[in-house]
Amino acid sequence: MFLVVLVWGLNFSVMKGAFQQVPPLAFTAIRFIIASALLAFLIRRLKVERDGAPLPRPVLTRLVVLGVVGNTLYQLAFILGLARTTAGNCALVLAIVPAMVAVMAVALGLEPARPRIFWGVGVGTIGVMLVVIAGGVHFSSATMTGDLLTMAAAVCWATYTVGLRTLPPGVSPLRVTTIATIAGTPGLVLAAMPDLAGLDWAAIEPRGWAALAYATFISLVGAYILWNWSVQSVGPSRTVIYTCFTPVVAAAFAWWLLGEQLRPLQGVGAALIIAGVLLTRFRPAAPAPTGPGS
Repeated sequence: MFLVVLVWGLNFSVMKGAFQQVPPLAFTAIRFIIASALLAFLIRRLKVERDGAPLPRPVLTRLVVLGVVGNTLYQLAFILGLARTTAGNCALVLAIVPAMVAVMAVALGLEPARPRIFWGVGVGTIGVMLVVIAGGVHFSSATMTGDLLTMAAAVCWATYTVGLRTLPPGVSPLRVTTIATIAGTPGLVLAAMPDLAGLDWAAIEPRGWAALAYATFISLVGAYILWNWSVQSVGPSRTVIYTCFTPVVAAAFAWWLLGEQLRPLQGVGAALIIAGVLLTRFRPAAPAPTGPGS
């Protein structure tokens, strides 16, 4: 999950530069088309997947629905929301995702109500808010539409993450990622049709293609497989808490690559995020044995 955070943190700077050459909706549609083709190829080539038993219809249906929610709806709400609000507002709204996932997982009976998980999520979320607030946040009527769309994106991603935990343990992360990605692609392509029709492919520079490659093969395919594997292995709450690091990593890469300024308050937020993650990973020591032989 630390690797996923590094990949997604860098992805903010990568996509920010790419959007100067390719419209956001077109960029998203292209990366999902390529990712779907690549994942389908991998599924056919890997013998362990080819020989796997067909998924039961209820499981397949659930995966398709999760793909639409976690890919189509999330991506559209996030991109359209970001275009209508500030980056700081967007990041602050998305900071509630870990808390939302923890509450949903407990409410649905997917995870026990562990106080250390809630404390860790709470401390980590406060840390994220400090990091984002240091960069500047401004809510107003002008940003309300974008803020609401970003909130919808947060709900979609939380629902997708918690929904992964309901899948049978025998479904591999590669298969989960493939089905969910393919299911989410048609809606993104339809939404991007006007931008795709007017896109000047010849005008895309090598750095634009490099950004597309990174956002597709590493940030989408690779990181999604790791994310899905982590949710299935350790649960949604312990997985999603790591995303609290994403704004910190994104700010560091933006400082390094884009020359954006870092502020002391962001360091305080980073420390709280680390503390929150450590709280979720803390396991109380087992009681010492008693009785004969102790």
